[in-house]
Amino acid sequence: MPELPEVETVMRGLEPALKNKRIAQVALRRKDLRIPFPRDFAERLTGRKVESLERRAKYILVHLEGDDTLIVHLGMSGRFTVYGPNSAALAGESGAENAGAEKPGRFLHKMADDGSGEGKHDHVVLTTDEGHRLVYTDHRRFGLMTLSPRAELSVHKLFKDLGPEPLSDAFTAASLSKALKGKKTPIKSALLDQRVVSGLGNIYVCEALYRAGISPKRLATTIAGPRAEKLVPIIKAVLQEAIAAGGSTLRDYAHADGELGYFQHSFSVYDREGEPCATPGCKGVIKRLVQAGRSTFYCGVCQR
Repeated sequence: MPELPEVETVMRGLEPALKNKRIAQVALRRKDLRIPFPRDFAERLTGRKVESLERRAKYILVHLEGDDTLIVHLGMSGRFTVYGPNSAALAGESGAENAGAEKPGRFLHKMADDGSGEGKHDHVVLTTDEGHRLVYTDHRRFGLMTLSPRAELSVHKLFKDLGPEPLSDAFTAASLSKALKGKKTPIKSALLDQRVVSGLGNIYVCEALYRAGISPKRLATTIAGPRAEKLVPIIKAVLQEAIAAGGSTLRDYAHADGELGYFQHSFSVYDREGEPCATPGCKGVIKRLVQAGRSTFYCGVCQR
C-alpha cells in the first residue's frame, strides 16, 4: 500500500494539472471502488474549479470551489496517470487518442489495459478545461473516492480519530509520549496505529526504528521520554528523505507522471532479511518477524 511519502508525491504530481483548473468532464467506468461513489458523484464534480490540494495521512484531499472536498485513497494498488492536452503522458509515455467527450457518469467498456484511460482497470477519468486527463487505475479496487463538505472534514468518519501528522509541529516527543503512555503493544504496532500518529506505514516505521536503535518488539509505553525525544526527529527525517526520493517503488506504485520512486535503494532493513546489518562494526544480520500480520525487519544487535 502506498504510504505517506508515496501519497505526498502523487498529490504533488497532480497539483500542476488540477490546481486552479476546472473539472470539465468526469467518466466513471464502474459504480464503486472500495465503497460506492456518492450519489450524483460525477455531476457534483463536473464544472467545479479546484482551489487547492493537500495530503492528510494517506489521503489526497482535492478542495473544490463551493467548499466541497474530493477525498481520494489509493488503497493497495491505486495510481493516477496524468496526460497532457495532446493525450500523451506528461512523462513522455505514449497515450491513447482522446475518445472524445464523455458524459458525467457514463460507464465505458471494452478497454485496453494500458493506463491510457481505456484499460479494464482504469476506473475514473477526470478531464480539465485545459485538456489534461487524470486517469485513476486500480487493479484491486481497494481505493476510494468520495465527497465531503470541507468544514466537516475534521469530524468525517475517515479523519475524526486520526493522530497528528508526523511532519507537522503537532507531532512532538511530548505528544508521542502521551499517546504511548500505558500501551502494552510493541512499539512497531503502536506506530502503525493511525490514532497515535497518522500516515505512518510499515516500510518507514521499520526504517525509523532501525535508525533510532529501538527494537520493534519493545513495549510502546517504554518509548515515552528520552527514546521518544530521539525517535520523533528520526521519523521526520526518514519521511522527508523518502519524499525527496519520490517514495519507494516496490510493486504497483509510480508517480503521476509515470516515474518510479527511488527510496527503496536506501533501505537499511526493510526487505533485507538475512543480509548483514549496515551499521559499521555490527556483525548482526537483518531478521524478519510478523507483527499484527505485517512483516517487520530489524537488526537484533543494533536495536534494543
